[in-house]
Order: sequence, then C-alpha cells, then structure tokens
Amino acid sequence: MLAFRNCYGLPRIAGFWWQPGRIGCARSFSASSRTRSAAGASNPTEYCKDLVRKHDYEGFLTSQFYPRQLQPGYYALRAFYIELAMVKEAVSQTTLGQARLVFWRDAIKDIFDVSEEIGNKPPRHPIALALYEATQRSRLAPYHFQRIIEAREQELHSQTHMTVESATSHAESTASTFLYILLSLLNLPSATLSHSASHLGVAQSFTTLLRALPFHASKGVMVIPAEITAKHGVNQQQVFTKAEPSKALEDAVFEFATIANDNLITAREMFKETGGQVPQEAMPIFTSAVPVVSILRRLEAVNFNVYDPSLQVRDWKLPWQVWRSYYKRSF
Repeated sequence: MLAFRNCYGLPRIAGFWWQPGRIGCARSFSASSRTRSAAGASNPTEYCKDLVRKHDYEGFLTSQFYPRQLQPGYYALRAFYIELAMVKEAVSQTTLGQARLVFWRDAIKDIFDVSEEIGNKPPRHPIALALYEATQRSRLAPYHFQRIIEAREQELHSQTHMTVESATSHAESTASTFLYILLSLLNLPSATLSHSASHLGVAQSFTTLLRALPFHASKGVMVIPAEITAKHGVNQQQVFTKAEPSKALEDAVFEFATIANDNLITAREMFKETGGQVPQEAMPIFTSAVPVVSILRRLEAVNFNVYDPSLQVRDWKLPWQVWRSYYKRSF
C-alpha cells in the first residue's frame, strides 16, 4: 500500500438562497426562495447557523469552540463561504452565476460602508445582515471577502487547473483567505498563525476536492491539476464516463493527496518551537485541520481509490477527534 511520509496527528456543501439587491442584478428566482430569504432576514443568525448545520457538518462541529459571543459572527462568515462555494453548481448559465457574485460584491461594499457610517444599508438578505452584525463586533477586512468573490468568479469560467501552482493559488484565495478572516474574527494578528493558516487552507481545499472527485467527474470536471494527471497517464474521458478506479487515477490521487499532506505538515511546523502546541485562543480555527487528517487517512486506507464507498460515509469518530485536538492544542 502506498504510504504518506511524515503523516501524524489527529484527524462542504450547498446553500444558495439569493436575493437581488442593487440595480443590474438578475431578478429571476423562485417565490419560495424569496419567502425563505425574507423569513431568514427576521433572524439572520439562526438562518446562518441552520445553513451551516445542514450543509457543513465539519464546520458546524468546530463552531462549538468559538467564544459564545463570536459564534454568530462565525456562522455568518461560514454561511457566506458556503453560499459562494456552490454558485457554480447552483446556476445553469455563467451569466446567472456572475449576477449572484455581483450581488455579493455590492453587498460586501454596502456592509462595510455601513460600518464606516457612510449611510448605505446592507441588503435584506439574512447572510448579508448577519455579516453586517459581525463587522460591528470584529475588525474584518473587506479585501478578504472580495478576494474570495473574485476566486469564485474565476471558477465560473473554469474549474480545472493546468498546474499545481494554479490550484494552490486558488486554494489560497478561497480556503486560506477564509481562515484569515476567522483570525480577524478572533482578533489574532500573528504572522505565525497566518502562515500556518495559509498552508492549512491549501490542505483543506485539496482534500475537499479529492473527496468530491467522483461528483465533479460526473459533471465532466477533473479536479486534479492536468500536470499530475498527464504525468500518470490518466485517461480523463474514461474517468468521466466509466466512474471507476484505475491504477493511473490512484497514482494521481496519491500525488495530489501528498501535496495536501505536505501543506498540513508545513502548517504544523509553524508551531515546532512550542512543541507543536497552538495558542489556545487560536484552536477554534485550527481544529478544522482534524477533518483534513481524517480524509487523508481514509484515502490511504483504501489505497487512494476515491470511488470507495467508505469515503462517502461520515467519520463517526470525528466529533471526539475534534474535541481531543482542541484540548491537546495540536492538530
């Protein structure tokens, strides 16, 4: 069996209610969606919490370790991330996806304008309203939100990457940037924490892609960079049509997973001077590494066959592993 080197330690998504805001956004969505969104506006925090609970099990697990007063902000941020992550799958045409992202780009601008008392109002969308409340409690940078939106816009035009460098850059613009926002939520300005979060975000992104490879392949999308699939002679058309494992695909999965694992190791190495222990106040963020390790270990156990049914079953040990990671201050 193929094995990771230096692998140690402890072991996403729907949600696309959308409401047009500014002039120029598309206005074609169902009445039922409008009703749900309007109802959510009356209690934005519960709307976001429910969205995370239903569509991001792992994100909901780690939410319990955030300070109680910051949990509403966490749910708002996570709901925003979920919303944008699935724009590509939620629309039938690129222009519709672009309209949703225009809405969110304008919404973020209005939210931060409100916080600076310029006089605009956040859109009457539950996630936007919850984000506005989060900006009142924590110093969040609009740049990070816009960076995520721009990365999701690029996805509308292409979900494939030719190189590992391109895939890494996209992961840094999405998963890593989201972790930077969470560091700001907890008021933890630290070069060490940011550097570690950057690598953790890449590991998260790559393992999430590998777990979802069968789904994306069914849509004709190869999530492993072309330079890796070409190196191992993966017949992409065969992957798209047959939906079954092959030696070439397993080797490509192994290489991509190893890159994810290397990023996880680098994230850990940022804390080598403290014996691998993370500051307790930062552990709510770094417990998100636990599901990454779980996915990598489970992939290794099935010899990197992404079609093994066991990979689609929820890891029943995950809640305990997250709890242990938090209290041991390591991942």
